[in-house]
Amino acid sequence: MAVFTEVSPEAAGALLQELNLGQLAELRGIQGGIENTNYFVTTEQDGEQQRWVLTLFERLGAEQLPFYLYLMKHLAQRGIPVPDPQGNRNGDILLSVCGKPAALVNRLEGRSELAPGPAHCAAVGDMLARMHLAGRDYPRSQPNLRGLPWWNETVPVVLPFLDPDQAALLQSELAYQNHVAGQSAYTALPRGPVHADLFRDNVMFAEPQGPADPHPARLTGFFDFYFAGVDTWLFDLAVCLNDWCIDLANGRHVTDRATAMLAAYQGVRPLQAAERQLLPAMLRAGALRFWISRLWDFHLPREASLLKPHDPGHFERVLRQRVAHPVHL
Repeated sequence: MAVFTEVSPEAAGALLQELNLGQLAELRGIQGGIENTNYFVTTEQDGEQQRWVLTLFERLGAEQLPFYLYLMKHLAQRGIPVPDPQGNRNGDILLSVCGKPAALVNRLEGRSELAPGPAHCAAVGDMLARMHLAGRDYPRSQPNLRGLPWWNETVPVVLPFLDPDQAALLQSELAYQNHVAGQSAYTALPRGPVHADLFRDNVMFAEPQGPADPHPARLTGFFDFYFAGVDTWLFDLAVCLNDWCIDLANGRHVTDRATAMLAAYQGVRPLQAAERQLLPAMLRAGALRFWISRLWDFHLPREASLLKPHDPGHFERVLRQRVAHPVHL
C-alpha cells in the first residue's frame, strides 16, 4: 500500500485552507506504489467540485524535490499535460503535511493504457518531443540520479546475486556504456530535463467513447516525475521505446509501434545525426538501467517496501534482445 503516513481530514482541510482551494469533500488513500504516501482529494468551492492528488514524500527531501516540482510547474505553464503543483499565498509549491514534505497537484483525467497500439505510441512520441522542447529553458539543474555513475556504484553490489552468465552480461554491458559515454558523438547529444521513467503506467489517456470512438488514443497527461533529471533526450526516448514498443512476454522489439513513436517524435523534433547513430546504444542503456534497479530492489529490498518487487528478468531479456537485434534508423 502507499499510505505510510495517515493524514487526518483536519490536516487535509488545513492544507486546503492554506492553498485557498475550498472545503474538503473526500479524502481517500491510494493503494499502490512504495515510495510515497498518496491520497485522492476532492474539494468543493462555490458549488463546484475539483479533484486533486496529495503526495507526502517519505524518502525524497528538500534537496531533490524542488527540481521535480518546479519542472512540473514549468511544463504545465507551457501547455504540457502534467500534474500542476498548487502554491500557497507565498507561491510555495513544496508544502508540509504531518511533518513531511508534500505537494498537491491536479488529478489527471483518464486511465493508463497497458496494451498500447501504434496510435498510443504515436501520441506518446509526439508529447515526449513537445515536453523536451518545453523544458529547454527550465533554469534548475539536477543530474539523472539513476544514470551512469549510479550504475557503476550499484553493479558491484548486485553481482554476487547473479549466475556467471548474467554477471558476464552485466559487466560487459556496463563496460560498453562507459565506452559510449566517452565518445564525442555521445557528448554531442542534445540534453535537458527528462522524465526517465515514462512507462505505460505513467501516462493517461481519455476513456474511449465506445468501439467507434474516432480518437481512442487521446493522451491526457504524463505523471510521476520523481526520477526526472537532466540527461540526453535520446535516453528518455529509448526508455519509452523499451516499454511501449516491445512484447512484454519476451522483450522483443515491436516494429509498428516503434515506427509510430519515432515518426511522431521526429515530426516535432527531428533526431540529429549523433542521435540516429547512438539509438541502438541508448536502447541498450535504457534496458541496463532498469535491469540494475530491479536487481537492486529484488535482492536488497527496503524494509518499508510492502509490494512485491518487479521481476529483474524482464529487463535482462530486453537487454539481450537489444544486443542481439539492434534497431537502426
